[in-house]
Amino acid sequence: MNETERQILELIGQGESLTLEFKSDLKSLPDRELIAAVVALANTEGGELLLGVEDNGDITGLHSNHKNLASLPALIANKTNPAIAVRVERCEIQGYYIGRITVPKSRQLVSTSDGLLQRRRLKLDGTPEAVPFYPHEFIQRQSAMGLTDPSAMPVIDVAVEELDPLQRLRIRNAIKKYGGDQSLLPLADNELDGALGLVVNDSGRRIPTVAGLLLLGSEIQLRRHLPAHEVAFQVLRGTDVQVNEFFRKPLLETFEELELLFRARVSEEEIQVGLFRVPIPNFDRRAFREAFVNALVHRDYSRLGAVHVKLDDEGLAISSPGGFVEGVTLDNLLVVDPRSRNPLLADIIKRIGLAERTGRGIDRIFEGMLRYGRPAPDYTLSSPYTVSVRMAASDADLDFLKMVITQEDQRGDMPIDSLIILSRLRNERRLTTARFAGIIQKPEPIVRATIEKLVEAGLVEAHGSGRGRSYTLSVKFYRHTDQKAAYVRQVGFDSIQQEQMVLSYIDKHGSIKRADVMDLCHLTRDQAYKLLARLKKHNEIDQIGDRKGAIYERKR
Repeated sequence: MNETERQILELIGQGESLTLEFKSDLKSLPDRELIAAVVALANTEGGELLLGVEDNGDITGLHSNHKNLASLPALIANKTNPAIAVRVERCEIQGYYIGRITVPKSRQLVSTSDGLLQRRRLKLDGTPEAVPFYPHEFIQRQSAMGLTDPSAMPVIDVAVEELDPLQRLRIRNAIKKYGGDQSLLPLADNELDGALGLVVNDSGRRIPTVAGLLLLGSEIQLRRHLPAHEVAFQVLRGTDVQVNEFFRKPLLETFEELELLFRARVSEEEIQVGLFRVPIPNFDRRAFREAFVNALVHRDYSRLGAVHVKLDDEGLAISSPGGFVEGVTLDNLLVVDPRSRNPLLADIIKRIGLAERTGRGIDRIFEGMLRYGRPAPDYTLSSPYTVSVRMAASDADLDFLKMVITQEDQRGDMPIDSLIILSRLRNERRLTTARFAGIIQKPEPIVRATIEKLVEAGLVEAHGSGRGRSYTLSVKFYRHTDQKAAYVRQVGFDSIQQEQMVLSYIDKHGSIKRADVMDLCHLTRDQAYKLLARLKKHNEIDQIGDRKGAIYERKR
C-alpha cells in the first residue's frame, strides 16, 4: 500500500464532514451535481471531493465517462463563477480508480455558471449537507473573512436626530473613567459622532452606522433595526435559577448594568505580601471586562442569538454568536494578530477605553486567571457558530500568587508567556521546550529564551541537555511554598539512585527495556539511553538485542 492509498483510506474512514464529500459515480455523476458539490465546498472551508466513493464509504470506482480526469479542472473552472482552480488526481484504491478533487476555500462567494449558490453545513446528527446560500448570509461570510465591516454599514432608516443624546454622555463618562482617548472630550456632539464613526453622511443626510446605532440608539430602535442584539445574564446555583435578566439596551448602558450585576457576585479576601495587602477576588474583574467586551464587539450581529454571561457552580462562562473570524483558531489564539468581525465597533470601544488598546485583551483574560494560580481560560467549547470561554471557579493558590507578586516587585510585570510556563509547571511538574512551544503557540527558539530568563531568575530549573532538556519549578519555589518533598519528587533522583533503581528492577523482573527505564526514573529517551550506557560501561548489565527490541540483564 503506497502513501496516497493509505491517506485516502484514512480519509474515507473518517466519514463525510464539512471538508470531505463522497460522490458515487456508478451511474456517471452529472456535471451539474459535481459542480454544485465543488461550489458548496469552496463556499465553506474548502476540502476534498472523492468521486467514486459511496456515502457509506464503500469504494465503487469511476464510471467509464470519467476514466480520463485530465479535462476535469478546466470543466470546473468554466462552470464556476468566479472560476475555481481545483487539483484532480486519479488514484487506485483496492483495485478501483477514484477521483480525488482538492477544492480551495474561496475568499469570495462562488456560484455555478447557472447561478446556483450553495454552502455546506452540519445537520443535527452531525452529518453534512449542501444547502442554498441565501443573500442575508452573505454578510456573515464576508465579515468572518474580514472582507467587509458590518458595523460600518449605514442604517438608512434612522436619522441622527432620533438617537439618544444621553448615550453620548455615557461615552464621554466612559472615556474619563477608563482612560480613553482624551482628545475626544472637547469635541462637540456632531464632531464626536464623526471622529468615532458613529455617523456618516449619505447624500447630504447624516445617518448612523450600525456601530453608531449600537452605542446611541434607543431600545426601540435596536429592537427594530438590530433584532439580533441581545445580552443575557444568568446566575445558577445547582439547578436553581437565581437571576435571569435580558438586555436590549445600547452597548455602554448594557455593559454598565451587567457589570453591576457581576460585581455584586464578586467576593474578595486579602493576604499580606511584604508591606502590601493584596486582594484576591473569586473572579478577576479585568478578565471579565475583557471577555465580556470581546463578546459584545466581535459577535455576529446578523445572526440571531444572545451574548450569554452565566455564573454557576463551575465558574463563569461567556459566549457570543458567530465563530472565530477567519485566521483565528484555538491553536493560534494567543499569538494571532488582533482582528475583528466588526472593525469599526472594535476601534470605537478601544478609543473609549473599554477594551485593551493594544488589541491583546486575550492576554488580560489569561493573566486574570493564571496569576492567582487558577486554570487557564477554556475556549474548547467554541464552534463554527459560537465563541465560548469558561473561567473555572477554583480557589486561588496563595503561594503561587505570592511568588508572582514578589517577582513582579523585583523585576516588573511578569509577561504572559512566563505566567503560562510557571502555571503549567505547577500543574504538570516537568515539561520540555517542545511541549511549551505548543502551549504558548510560539516557535521553540522564542520559548527557549523565555524559559532561560526564568532559569536565570531562579524560578525554573533545567535538567538534561539537547532536545531531551526538561524543566521543573526551582527548589526556590518549593522552599518558598514549604513543599520540599514535592521538589524531590518532581526533580527526580540523582544518577546513583537511578542506577540502583534500574538494577533493583532487573533483580526483580529479570530484565528491563529502555521504555521501562523512562517510566521508572521519569527520564527522556536520550536520558534513559545514557543511564543504560553508563551501567554497561561499569559492567553492571548486558544488552541483548538491538534498537527497539533491546533488553538489558544483569552481567553474568
